[in-house]
Amino acid sequence: MDLSLAPRRRLLVGAAAASVMWSAVAPARAIRVAAAAPDGTTAPSDGVRLVVPFPPGGVIDALAQLLAAQVGAQLPKVAIDYVDGQRGGAGAARVARAAPDGRTLLIGSVASQVMNRWSEPPPLAFDPVRDFTPITLLARAANVIVLSPASAQRLGVRSVSDLVGFARHRPGRLSYATIGIGSVGQLAGELLEQRCGVEIAHRPYTGASPALAAVLADEVDFAILSVAACADDIRAGRLHALATTLLRRSPELPAVPTLDESPPPLGLAGIDVGFWLALFGPAGMAREQVARLNAVFVAALASAPLRRELAKLKLEPAPSTPEQLGALVRTDCQRLRALDHGGAERVSSAYSPR
Repeated sequence: MDLSLAPRRRLLVGAAAASVMWSAVAPARAIRVAAAAPDGTTAPSDGVRLVVPFPPGGVIDALAQLLAAQVGAQLPKVAIDYVDGQRGGAGAARVARAAPDGRTLLIGSVASQVMNRWSEPPPLAFDPVRDFTPITLLARAANVIVLSPASAQRLGVRSVSDLVGFARHRPGRLSYATIGIGSVGQLAGELLEQRCGVEIAHRPYTGASPALAAVLADEVDFAILSVAACADDIRAGRLHALATTLLRRSPELPAVPTLDESPPPLGLAGIDVGFWLALFGPAGMAREQVARLNAVFVAALASAPLRRELAKLKLEPAPSTPEQLGALVRTDCQRLRALDHGGAERVSSAYSPR
């Protein structure tokens, strides 16, 4: 396998860097932000501060601003802090160190909270499970397995079953592109290999555009990329989609099946891998406080205007209970730990809030 060239831990060097595509996609919206205090905080003592652990101007920023505007009537003086650094780890660490009074909250992602834990150089200054209070999952985005029509014809691949069958009969022959080492696309590819008992070479690129160019030019056999990056090419017939990676079909590509829908003998049931964004507070928050914040943000995610804006960002609203979000974080951490130690049998099915 291509990924045997180095230990698993080292292969996740670019873990949170995979979220770069989400930090440079959408323009920032204007929002009132209080002046920064000497310690770097912005919210007044009676307000709420949303920490965005990446620079302004991307999808995570856009979601933060949409939420801040939507919850303003219930939460006074909402402000946004941008704490860039350590591939999302600096902002997460700041929230982990904050007082558990509900005034400092994090819009974390699978990159900042999970993938970063298996990045180099470790360790981060927080534990993704122990040091945070989960409040609610906010939004998700699926990945999709795609190949060019020319590759589909050359390989005789029109479905995931065809792809797995080809890989089983020709070990190491296939290659796939992702947006980088440690991306959720690579995680999906690793799970596909392990569940199906096949060997497929991973070809990391520096982003969605070069990875798309590679698959369209048949430099690689297929790619595992975000629906946002591929949807237009799929609809135009320039790419053939085999499956998406969340348990539910993508609203952007409703005709494309999920990996979970693959024939049972393939062993892909329960695979649920994608980019997610969620709301966290510091560990130790009062149960009543968590319940109130959950209710406020879940109600915001039900807003029709906010849902329309999320659709423009290719994000699916995904409200959850605090317990469901905590289970998701633990499951994703367990998956990466199992991959890190080569334990395919310990990779558990992911949890997806219904």
